[in-house]
Amino acid sequence: MAFIARSLLITCLYISAANAQQCDINFNYGVIIDPAHLRIVDQGQTYVQINGQHQLFVNGREVQLNNEQKAQLSEFTLGIRSQVPAIVSIAIEGVELGLKAVNKVISSLTGENSASHQQFQDKFDELKWRLRARFNHSDESYYIAPQDFDDFDEIFAGEFESEIEAIVTDSVGSILIAVGEAMTHKEEQSTEQRVETFDQRIETMGNDIKLDISKQANALENKAEIICSSLIKLNEIENKLQLEIPALAAFNLIETN
Repeated sequence: MAFIARSLLITCLYISAANAQQCDINFNYGVIIDPAHLRIVDQGQTYVQINGQHQLFVNGREVQLNNEQKAQLSEFTLGIRSQVPAIVSIAIEGVELGLKAVNKVISSLTGENSASHQQFQDKFDELKWRLRARFNHSDESYYIAPQDFDDFDEIFAGEFESEIEAIVTDSVGSILIAVGEAMTHKEEQSTEQRVETFDQRIETMGNDIKLDISKQANALENKAEIICSSLIKLNEIENKLQLEIPALAAFNLIETN
């Protein structure tokens, strides 16, 4: 049974991690977006606040800007307002794609109407709802913490990692009971043959699931590439703001490596 559990977990983890997209960019501060404000937060305190597109506050003090500076700040603000929702969306999609792969494994082994699958599906749906609520409070309200965008599908998984592991572990336990019962009824096969047959079934199922989700994974990779390129361009705009607006000289939200 330990061999079966290991095979199942390896299959699930491989599928969910197979299409991680690299983007060597960091956010050094938290970003909070609502319809009226854009706030850049450093260690729980608002460092930079932009009302509308070009009313700038740094450390609580309003900074007067000329027309050229307002235009540059507006370009930066619109870029952040565009990219943060895109980052939230792709990160959630990445986590959901991994959970979808695990869901398919469970339904394939136990049946879609089994108690094990229904239990996982309920927890899966609850986790998806809380994941979205945590980072996307409404259609126009978003929050993203300081982080490294090296792997887009790992952006939010860390905060829910223990829960994801618990869901999978609980499901594996139920699956092993169901599979063990099914295997004991195959009296015509030896124990070694049963384990080998199940291992082959896991491998075949993993290949089938990878084919099934490959289009979605490729679409996520394309989105990630676009976001990464956009963040690089935003960093160039930010560099100009640091030069043109003295109050933002030390400001460095976007860092490229």
